[in-house]
Amino acid sequence: MTRVLVTGAAGFIGGHVVDALLAAGHEVTALDAGHPAAHRGTPPATVAGVPVRTADLRDAAAVRDALTGVGAVVHQAAMVGLGVDLDDLPEYVGCNDLGTAVLLAQMARAGVRRMVLASSMVVYGEGGYACADHGPVRPPPRRTADLAAGRFEPACPGCAAPLTPTLVDEDDRLEPRSVYAATKLAQENLCAAWAEACAGTVAALRYHNVYGPGMPRDTPYSGVAAIFRSALAAGRAPRVFEDGGQRRDFVHVGDVANANVAALAAGRPGFRAYNVASGSPTTIGAVAATLARATGGPPPEVTGEFRAGDVRHVVASPARAAAELGFRAAVEPGTGLTGFATAPLRP
Repeated sequence: MTRVLVTGAAGFIGGHVVDALLAAGHEVTALDAGHPAAHRGTPPATVAGVPVRTADLRDAAAVRDALTGVGAVVHQAAMVGLGVDLDDLPEYVGCNDLGTAVLLAQMARAGVRRMVLASSMVVYGEGGYACADHGPVRPPPRRTADLAAGRFEPACPGCAAPLTPTLVDEDDRLEPRSVYAATKLAQENLCAAWAEACAGTVAALRYHNVYGPGMPRDTPYSGVAAIFRSALAAGRAPRVFEDGGQRRDFVHVGDVANANVAALAAGRPGFRAYNVASGSPTTIGAVAATLARATGGPPPEVTGEFRAGDVRHVVASPARAAAELGFRAAVEPGTGLTGFATAPLRP
């Protein structure tokens, strides 16, 4: 088996990845910056019994030291979510893109040629759509005036007719519509260039909406499922933006961890992207309702509010990951979200 460096090892997904790698027989070196966007207090000293080295990926000497004896890297470290405002932009780029660049440079020096990258479905921007007259189309960003008037569904750019949402696959156009999304696409591009230059192997796992035990709570960077959970725990109705009809694919963190193990084992040469999804899409409103029922809390409040940079629907095909990695999600979202309703969260 392989000694694997896991970056972001003390984070929500990273901790589950460490567990899964150890269960698969790998040795693990754990690295985490302890960034306040992911950790309110001091990050744990160990994860699954593995000591956590505290270092920023932008510290080349620390990264070089962490790569000693390593055969592969599973790169989970990143600032996630839409953030607070554009003041976050330099930190997103610094952590996600400069940090990745330093890591790749040190991997090249150390002769480490295998990486699994935690990417995201946000690189697609809006999901896939079809018009009855014009076939597959990609609508432009939604206009603020339409959103304010409650017109949330994108229209055909050719005839303004209603569109039917469709699945996206890994070869669809990439069109990030937020700072976070732009940094994730930049990570993919950096990794692809690195793989080409040094005959490396990169599996970029485009996570969909990840949820599960240990999600961070009550921060601007938390996932929507955790935000709903926190509201219900406080006796408040979860607040659902737009009309609640936004379609997403919620995938359990245990499945995501197993996808990382499968991607590491596959070792396909060059750069290759994979959707990591449950294959059973749902709506944001349905997620809130499921959590409310499971906790006996108040029903969701549909607010009509909206956020700049949000997309309406993004649901992807998991077929490539099944065919090439042998990965299929095991946790059905209805069952997983019901269990998540009472699962422990990260303070």
